[in-house]
Amino acid sequence: MKTIIYPGTFDPIHNGHINIAERAATLFDKLIFVVADNDQKSSMFTVKERIIMIERATEHINNITVNSTSDLIVNFAKRKKAVALIRGLRHVSDLEFEFQMALMNFHLNPEIVTLLMMPDEKYIHINSTVIKNVSRLHGDISIYVPKSVEECLNNKNK
Repeated sequence: MKTIIYPGTFDPIHNGHINIAERAATLFDKLIFVVADNDQKSSMFTVKERIIMIERATEHINNITVNSTSDLIVNFAKRKKAVALIRGLRHVSDLEFEFQMALMNFHLNPEIVTLLMMPDEKYIHINSTVIKNVSRLHGDISIYVPKSVEECLNNKNK
């Protein structure tokens, strides 16, 4: 069984993330979203809230599960017997950071491969920070996030 890990903060998950997960899930037997539990970052949503949002947003995909970790992602991947990590790549500016992370992860565990996947072009310009900012200012984010995530954002921004 081939397992891939999709790590990130997902604060919140958006349709770009889901688009990548849907396609990656067809290539692997199991995809595990892993929510980063990083106390160095200031997140809008708790880890538990993010896990629930991901579960709701991906319930239509049969081979997805959701976990969290505060450990190195390659250690988590090894425990789960994963063969790869999937990361989203939107712009050339993302490449430098993702390349650096992929090389470090390879150094830490050469058995774990990092795959970079671009989302559908209609999501190439979005990220969680932009979505949170537009939502905070009561802009329409409905084409960028599932309804359940939009509701969570609206509740936080009341």
